[in-house]
Amino acid sequence: MTYTKLQDEKRENVFTFTIDVSADEFAAAVNKAYEQTKGKYSVQGFRKGKVPKKFLENMYGKGVFYDDALDILLQESYDEILQKEKLEPVERPDVDIVKAGGDGAQFSIVVTTLKEVKLGQYKGLKIKKSDIKTTDEDVRRELERTRENAARIFSVDDRPAKKGDTVVLDFSGSVNGEKFKGGTAEKHELVLGSGSFIPGFEEQVEGLKIGEEKDVSVKFPDDYHAEDLKGKDAVFAVKLHEIKVKELPEIDDEFAKDVSEFETLAEYKADIKKKLDEKNDEKNKSIDENSLIERIVEGSDAYVPSTFVERECESLIRQFEYRLVFQGLKMKDYLAYSGQTGDDLKAQYKESAEKNVKTRMVMEKLIETENIKLDTEKLDEKIAELAKNAGKTVEEYKANADSGELDYFANDLLTNALFTFLRENNEFI
Repeated sequence: MTYTKLQDEKRENVFTFTIDVSADEFAAAVNKAYEQTKGKYSVQGFRKGKVPKKFLENMYGKGVFYDDALDILLQESYDEILQKEKLEPVERPDVDIVKAGGDGAQFSIVVTTLKEVKLGQYKGLKIKKSDIKTTDEDVRRELERTRENAARIFSVDDRPAKKGDTVVLDFSGSVNGEKFKGGTAEKHELVLGSGSFIPGFEEQVEGLKIGEEKDVSVKFPDDYHAEDLKGKDAVFAVKLHEIKVKELPEIDDEFAKDVSEFETLAEYKADIKKKLDEKNDEKNKSIDENSLIERIVEGSDAYVPSTFVERECESLIRQFEYRLVFQGLKMKDYLAYSGQTGDDLKAQYKESAEKNVKTRMVMEKLIETENIKLDTEKLDEKIAELAKNAGKTVEEYKANADSGELDYFANDLLTNALFTFLRENNEFI
């Protein structure tokens, strides 16, 4: 078996190997294929696994073992080439069978290796600085959020339900007299005026008193997520059980004392602004770093293997699935509601996956080029902090910690060291 090697003119990390197999070598591979597969043939008059090779060739055709013989030759030649050429493939090889028969075989194998990342400019860049500032409106929103959390909820029974009330009700929906999936609930809480139900439903509940029942007629929107309900007229049988009212506290000094350690509203607002400023500083820093690394990645040459993208896609989809679980949803239900398939979701994440992989490759090359090292003292400090929080000794924490968890903290520190270097060598204007 001999081979020739050809490097792709446009892609220096792609090699095509043409393998020539002599007639004797191919015949030997056919014999090996026969020995490996003869046990699956059952022929009357012969014990299983004892049918002669010649008999099977006459019965099924001379090429009955050619495919298996080619598989054997492909694997053997591929392993030999990788070892001799010292290549590390990053994708499954492309194979093309030129010929196979009594006079031998010829086939080609295209091998793609990991191409070295060629960095573009990564020092002396000028990046527009992010400048998110805390506004009076931000402080007001935070005050309102705290006020909502401090609200007093109580039931009323001396008046009908009105906009702004939280009502507790049973409902059962039907289309053309037939109940539909997801259209029935008991003791469901709904804020009237929130717009969280089908248009027209909440307005018709307004005016009901506790214990009253009513048929509410609505029409599902044309863009409703459930295909079988889009644009359909529906009737909901509704029974009102309870009316709840939210009483919000006044935003004054007393409010500040109740929800914080401060004596006056002015002090509390100043503390809110300070904390929001700190958050915005972190946001600005993160945006600046993302802008910088995006600029560096755009200017760098990095071949992104499809297998890397596949794995990253799977990782992103798993993360999305975890988020769905926290919301009480299953992936199959989400796909059904959104009218998507698994392939649609994968295609949706492909661009992000490719960008993530290329970014990591460039960052790894930067760390290697600038010889940026992990600060082991900081890692030890982080582990000691985690161990203390868990009520364990460092040794106990390390013994029980998942290796991926420790790797995460190490990579996080190394990434921080890289961005410290990049911030010091570039300008934010």
